Amino acid sequence: MKDQASKLRSLVQNVKKANDQSLVERSKENDKGAYIYTITSGKGGVGKSNFTANLSLALKKQGKEVVIFDADLGMANLDVILGVTPRYNLEHVIQGRKSIEEIMVQGPEGLSLIPGGSGIQELANLSQYQINNLINAFIKIGEKFDIILIDTGAGLAHNVVNFILGADEVIVISTPEPTSITDAYGVIKVISNQDKNVKVKLVVNQSENEREGERIAKRLIKTANNFLNLDIELLGVLPKDNAVVKSVMARSPFLLEFPRSKIARSINNTAAKLIDTKVAKKSQGIRGLFNKLLGF
Repeated sequence: MKDQASKLRSLVQNVKKANDQSLVERSKENDKGAYIYTITSGKGGVGKSNFTANLSLALKKQGKEVVIFDADLGMANLDVILGVTPRYNLEHVIQGRKSIEEIMVQGPEGLSLIPGGSGIQELANLSQYQINNLINAFIKIGEKFDIILIDTGAGLAHNVVNFILGADEVIVISTPEPTSITDAYGVIKVISNQDKNVKVKLVVNQSENEREGERIAKRLIKTANNFLNLDIELLGVLPKDNAVVKSVMARSPFLLEFPRSKIARSINNTAAKLIDTKVAKKSQGIRGLFNKLLGF
């Protein structure tokens, strides 16, 4: 790992010495900064990707231009939820065979999806040329969107933590199950130990009712405040709803398939709250994200 980090730092120094504008200088000039949310969870099976897909649609319906970056290596299923079949992924961009625009898939309601695929694993082994191309490609994408939602894998893999630390804010998904709550707190603890200024929002999914979700959230928020000195905001409580299972079977987001369902109303409220409470600070932008991913 140390050799790999040294290699990456060396690559960055080489970029800075290049004859054309350096990568960092170019980023500062061009990275206007879509706001970046990383969506994660302590364990699988909590409805994270379903939440991401439907939240993005709810945000789009409320006037925001949104793109999803599917960074889940293990259980990537956003394509199934959105009913799309990507032909290419980030690996093709890294290899210079496709542009970001060419791998991007258009989902329902014009929603945009960037498939990560095996390209996520290659981020730690990029050449100077590949780093330069990739960051500038993402900067161009960032200029076209208001919000980037990054759907990570569950747990605490190295690339997941870096995606979290590189974002402007992190949304942690938990369910009322004790193991899910414990794992969610574990994620929050790890990222808080690495960045005391991390901004965390909590979503309790698959709750029997609003009261149960709020009770669980209150306990988790209090624990984080007492032991981590971290303030967490409850973003939303989403109910158990058969509409979710039915919509997955139909390969269509529940917000479109069952727009009057309880969970559709909840996701719309969650999106509205996210827009209303977005912090008044400059986005770290794509440069900030890749600084974390590549260990600059």
